[in-house]
Amino acid sequence: MWLPTLAQRAPSGRLRRRRDQVMDRFEGELFDPGRREESMQERPAGWLNRTVAGAGLTSALGDFCYETTSVILPGFLAVLGIPAAVLGIIEGIADAVAAFTKMLSGYIADKVGHRKLLVLVGYALTPVGQGLIALAAGWPLLMLGRIVSWFGKGLRGPLRDAIVIQAVSPETRGRAFGFHRAADTVGAVAGPLLGVALLGWAQALPWDSPAGPFRLVLWLSVIPGAMAVVAFLALVRDPEHSTNPAMKFFGTLRALPARFKRYLAAVGIFGVGDFSHSLLILAATTLLTPRLGVVKAAQVAGLLYVWRNVVQVVISYPIGYLADRAGHARVLIAGYVLGALTAMLTALAFWLQVDSVPQLAGIFFIAGLYIAVQEALESTVTAEMVDTDTLALSYGALGTVNGVAKFVSSATVGTVWTALSPVVGFALAAVLMAAGTWALISGGRR
Repeated sequence: MWLPTLAQRAPSGRLRRRRDQVMDRFEGELFDPGRREESMQERPAGWLNRTVAGAGLTSALGDFCYETTSVILPGFLAVLGIPAAVLGIIEGIADAVAAFTKMLSGYIADKVGHRKLLVLVGYALTPVGQGLIALAAGWPLLMLGRIVSWFGKGLRGPLRDAIVIQAVSPETRGRAFGFHRAADTVGAVAGPLLGVALLGWAQALPWDSPAGPFRLVLWLSVIPGAMAVVAFLALVRDPEHSTNPAMKFFGTLRALPARFKRYLAAVGIFGVGDFSHSLLILAATTLLTPRLGVVKAAQVAGLLYVWRNVVQVVISYPIGYLADRAGHARVLIAGYVLGALTAMLTALAFWLQVDSVPQLAGIFFIAGLYIAVQEALESTVTAEMVDTDTLALSYGALGTVNGVAKFVSSATVGTVWTALSPVVGFALAAVLMAAGTWALISGGRR
């Protein structure tokens, strides 16, 4: 009864156009069930939907798995008699593999679709890598296990982010990614803590080899890794299954928007200064050793890193919420400023020979803030610049730029630290991060 009445009123202007849109949509969905289903898929549910929650749980379990390994791996190498320098080579190779895999996986997903299957394979490779490390008696199998795990990490990252970004509305992307990164970091906090606790428990058991407790913890870490695969399979829905068989890798890269390329350049410049926070742990250990001794200094530095992760967990969602209100790019710029401040304060701490735990905790607090902003919003800003049909490839490009830049950064800061001084090393990092921040500001104006 109300449809003819509405038609008879024949409003003009904007009301008439709105009426026609409603009528067209109503009739299309009434007579075409497929169109109705498609329309429902186009309207994402609330930001904390099944896919976002499932991706968060999966990431927490995945981080729980491999962060447990990260905290006990140096000790495992020591009991196997493998030099510490080998660990740096292994980690560098693994990081490089993950970085380049991200772009390749994004291209494959955009070309053939079926992103969820590739993400599942990526998560499944992490426990496989853990098992190989647990079996290792020397560096070759250990390196293979680390490469397998990091290949899986590179394979799943861009595709998972693309699934999450399409599961929410543009207005709630910051909150969704903030929640996801918070969940991810919960695993990064719990994994090392439980890994250390399990190692202490395992050492009390009878063993034929000093490597026995480490192997047990590594095998136990496979359990959350397997649970991550199950969680993603059961909970996450991929809202996009389109294929693009004609897509060409280099042609698509060249065709990415100029604005996005400027953005990648800014991210890369910032990333060349964005040193690994294992160097921040080493900095705290070095500064505290004269007062506390090397063992206690290392323990305190480890707890400071846990504190940094706790800050990231707590602040990630509020940062995402703020970015949805104030603008994702603006908040990302503020986060980059905090990154440069972290490096500058660390250089200043070495200049003044700071050995105060509360003061160092303040530096780690700022580090947690900027990491929360960076990890929650770099992907969100990317989604605002590119088309949906190249989203996974764009995320892959972002991941590759970040991975290569951070590898260069850690090597550069570490080398300058050794050759000159830690003050010069972290001051250089601060300058590069400030330059990346300025490039991001300048690129947004064009």
